[in-house]
Amino acid sequence: MSLQNTPRANRLHIGIFGPRNSGKSSLLNALTGQSFAVVSDVAGTTTDPVYKSMELSGIGPVVWIDTAGFDDEGELGAMRVQKTQEALQRTDIALFLFSDGSVQEKNWLEQIKTKKIPVIPIINKFDVRPDCAVFSAQIEALCHEKPVLVSTTTGEGLSTLKERLLRLLPEDYQAESITAHLVHPGDAVLLVMPQDLQAPKGRLILPQVQTIRDLLDHSCIVTSCTTDTMEQALASLAAPPSLIITDSQAFAFVYAHKPAASLLTSFSVLFARYKGDIHQFVAGAAAMEHLTAASHVLIAEACTHAPLTEDIGRIKIPNLLRQRFGNSLAIDFVRGADFPADLSSYDLIIHCGACMFNRRYVLNRLEQAAAQRVPMCNYGIAIAYLTGILDKIVY
Repeated sequence: MSLQNTPRANRLHIGIFGPRNSGKSSLLNALTGQSFAVVSDVAGTTTDPVYKSMELSGIGPVVWIDTAGFDDEGELGAMRVQKTQEALQRTDIALFLFSDGSVQEKNWLEQIKTKKIPVIPIINKFDVRPDCAVFSAQIEALCHEKPVLVSTTTGEGLSTLKERLLRLLPEDYQAESITAHLVHPGDAVLLVMPQDLQAPKGRLILPQVQTIRDLLDHSCIVTSCTTDTMEQALASLAAPPSLIITDSQAFAFVYAHKPAASLLTSFSVLFARYKGDIHQFVAGAAAMEHLTAASHVLIAEACTHAPLTEDIGRIKIPNLLRQRFGNSLAIDFVRGADFPADLSSYDLIIHCGACMFNRRYVLNRLEQAAAQRVPMCNYGIAIAYLTGILDKIVY
């Protein structure tokens, strides 16, 4: 997969934050070398966050996020600020443009730091600020580091900013691969692919494509089949595969037919580890022991596609839950960026594999659930638990 085709969810997300008319859009245009964001002297030009995917030299594929000013006003302004809050949930590194060091700027800086997001303080338009030296010292005292002085007109300071970005890469940016903890070079791996409405003829879904690429990068020998050809695929191999990766919906069938020597997992389980905290997800599955017919469950999916007849989140998992706990079990659904701020009414959250979200965004959701003491697990982990094989798979 080329850098141009790297999914947005797998890119480092760099958010640009600051008050209105502080030069956020001008900075994005200067950094990307393109007139991508609308620039105006009128405060509030940027409404919804602007996402720009590109390659940044020395880092690789990134997503720039240009946000609305967090000091926006009025009813529409409040909606724009809410969108900026949502963009913050996806941010791996924050570029913070200071305008006057106001209480509002300090509050937003504290909010970003509370989320443990690395911050680069920036003073834009420094070349036309007569108070730049004094203001720079003020911001340095606030942030405990020198702000980067930038002029988007002359380009001065942009190279310094890019160098600072390189030094601030999160430790988990180059996250461990999807399968490295389970395979070794030369291992034979069997992939059991689904054939349903979500993966129609002629198409593989993103987690499968990424997993295949990852296995090839680790010099594994990859064989693919469907559930109806699994036994033939196994018979064609000289020895049992070291690992079998299946669609979670086929867990029960594959477990019943796999060689004893082969480890078993699923695409969704692998992504639970790759995109989130696998231990928190497993602990969330254990909370299902306490569900009853009166419980309330939230099912969250990253994709915004219309629900399909065989939809795993809308149909199959709810059916499994109600078969176990009763038809009166209450289940709510959210998709895409929709996620309730108040989770306290739920006894459990079940999240999809999150192939469309970056790791930071998934971890923010996990932190939100943990702060409200609501257990959270993942599609694959939940299905493994409900089919009685969670202790028999690897993750």
